[in-house]
Amino acid sequence: MNITLRQHDIVDLARQGGFLSVEMLAEHFSVTPQTIRRDINTLCDANLLRRRRGGAEYVEAPRLNLPYDSRRIIHPLAKQAIGALVAGMIPNGASVSFGIGTTPEFVALAMQGHADLTVVTNNLNVAMALSVARANRIILPGGALRLPDRDMLGPHVEEMFGNYRVDVAIFGVGGIEPDGTLVDFDRAEVLARAAMLESCRRSVLVADVSKLGRPAPARGGRLDDVDLVVLDAPPPAEFADLLGREAMAGRLRVATQGAGP
Repeated sequence: MNITLRQHDIVDLARQGGFLSVEMLAEHFSVTPQTIRRDINTLCDANLLRRRRGGAEYVEAPRLNLPYDSRRIIHPLAKQAIGALVAGMIPNGASVSFGIGTTPEFVALAMQGHADLTVVTNNLNVAMALSVARANRIILPGGALRLPDRDMLGPHVEEMFGNYRVDVAIFGVGGIEPDGTLVDFDRAEVLARAAMLESCRRSVLVADVSKLGRPAPARGGRLDDVDLVVLDAPPPAEFADLLGREAMAGRLRVATQGAGP
């Protein structure tokens, strides 16, 4: 499922303003109310908005992550820019571990032209993206597939990451708090990420700026545990000091649309 640019803008407006009426949106975008109602139906079906009488509102779910396919269509251009920048940092023949989430998948998609990779991942979306190159070696854990996310979590995942020492670990995060604490939606996600960090030569956190200040219940690790942070835009004011220090230390990169290495 893909959303249109107008639908993407509707979600952004709802995130900023809460409830949006059909009439206001129709006037804002110079389209008919019927068109806006179809947009709202699409966005509600994707769990990005919630219907209310006369319009819709943004879904606030700080303790429950959105379904994978819904997250995948949020900020796609930002994730593509991050993917392109990170892919340009990784040479052919590298060993790379990938965590769960949509932004690591976008990095994998940007690396489909790479060859002779050793890929260690619990993210089936990443594995499928990089399986197009027959010379790649892809290592997956055993266990049950978590649906609809198409990933795996648990002690067997942590053991798998611990059994390999990769050149680069690429992972996302549920949220980053203003003091630099990393948070996720499940303790198992935190433990898998910790195993990745302990088993790599260089760690890369990939996140669009919507993750800055986003709450999630499971805490684990801090921003200064990571070797490189890649965002899609400059951080907001409340993160300027924290990420300014990261930038001065050479540990922050900002991707833009069309960015390369």
